Amino acid sequence: MRAVVQRVSEASVAIGGEVAGRIGRGLLVLVGVETGDSRSDAEWLAAKIIALRVFPDQEGRMNHSLVELGGDALVVSQFTLHAGTKKGNRPSFVRAAPPEEAVPLYEGFVAEIERGLGRPVARGVFAADMQVALVNDGPVTIIIDSRSRE
Repeated sequence: MRAVVQRVSEASVAIGGEVAGRIGRGLLVLVGVETGDSRSDAEWLAAKIIALRVFPDQEGRMNHSLVELGGDALVVSQFTLHAGTKKGNRPSFVRAAPPEEAVPLYEGFVAEIERGLGRPVARGVFAADMQVALVNDGPVTIIIDSRSRE
């Protein structure tokens, strides 16, 4: 699984003009499932994200996690994170897991984030045409891949 994690002062996701999820200060997590990913990938990635120390302490250093901050999370599925661009100019998405494989892992990932935070998180709708809006705070954007464990 691959995630793009952005520290935000606010973020939202809309589907068909209707807001499906909105958060204040916290993390916007775009997550993609790759063919062959497993439950352990979802668990590892969720634990890593909620423990990321990307929020400033009193000296302005990134020392606090989402849990410590009590911040919000918005999780949006994004299969395009596994786009291949090696050949030609049209991205290939053959590495992205098909829905029957990806949906349970996406749902498990969201459940792990909720368990770690102790509350529900905002989210998009898997495979929907979504419009994501955000104010990136910092900016802080981090890419994490469960396969490389970094």
